[in-house]
Amino acid sequence: MAVTLKDVAQRAGVSVPTASRVLSGSTYPVLEELKERVRAAALELDYVPNAQAQAMLRGNSGAIGVLVGNIGDPYAAEILHGIHERASAANLLVTICHTDRDPERELGYFRMLQSHRAHSVILAGSGLTDPGYCSAISARVASFRAAGGRVVGIGTPVVDIDRVLVDNREGSRLIARHLLELGHREIGVISGPDTLLASHERVEGMAEEFAAAGAHVEVHHGPAERDEGYRAAGALLAARPGITALVGVSDQMAIGALARLREEGRSVPADVSVVGFNDITVARDVAPPLTTVHLPMREMGRAALDLALRPDAGEGSTVERWLGIHLEVRGSTGPVRTVHGA
Repeated sequence: MAVTLKDVAQRAGVSVPTASRVLSGSTYPVLEELKERVRAAALELDYVPNAQAQAMLRGNSGAIGVLVGNIGDPYAAEILHGIHERASAANLLVTICHTDRDPERELGYFRMLQSHRAHSVILAGSGLTDPGYCSAISARVASFRAAGGRVVGIGTPVVDIDRVLVDNREGSRLIARHLLELGHREIGVISGPDTLLASHERVEGMAEEFAAAGAHVEVHHGPAERDEGYRAAGALLAARPGITALVGVSDQMAIGALARLREEGRSVPADVSVVGFNDITVARDVAPPLTTVHLPMREMGRAALDLALRPDAGEGSTVERWLGIHLEVRGSTGPVRTVHGA
């Protein structure tokens, strides 16, 4: 027979309302001694609260929904790790929804999270520039907020919500300055879709810096994946053999480029320098170790949940939390090779 809240209250020697307040996480004041007795009784009896009943009382389930483009992406995985660290400490359930960057799927999951009375939804990734998507996601955010939910973005969202940001343009400028100092003037950029705001920002910042120095940039757009980096590296070098540096706007794409260069017998960085963006864990372990822009991905996840859980969330003006970045220079970049007699 299932253990009830009444059983816990009787074992702890308290009233049912007191037991409920302790086990539901209510802010109603209860003496610490009584809290300990209730928790001990619940543990002894293996009492499992009814989350649906608690959600009806609170108006939300206490769960945190995370909408992420690709759960297999190491960048997303690190952010999710940070969210889970905070959620675990707060005894909150995290529901991860893999959207595959499909607007309809993302909106469908968002609606499901709302139907399950999620406490908060975190949009873990840059938004899309498509006008239809912008309008639809704005309407869904408004509906979720009207029902008492909280929404936080990580990256560059297309709707006015609390957000955790890093300076993508500055990161790409750091890459450009580094390559220019090494003498590179022919650069291939392997980018994600131009409709993805983060990709757009990273390409834009780089292009501005290179243009000011009179350098030539060739840009390839495609899925932000390792295999696309592999294909794009071959296509860029075939179209423009004089390229001396390849930049992936994600580390996975840069790692794909490293594989293609190795297959073609080109030395890195002697023949072609390679740079990435994000600084995923494996970036330091590839050969040669990858020069890349370091983002504090776990901290981004932790900061997003902190914003969602703050007492005054949703009140007043939008809150932006900017986190610092820097360029990690490793063995995949070097000076342009001097051709004797040229």
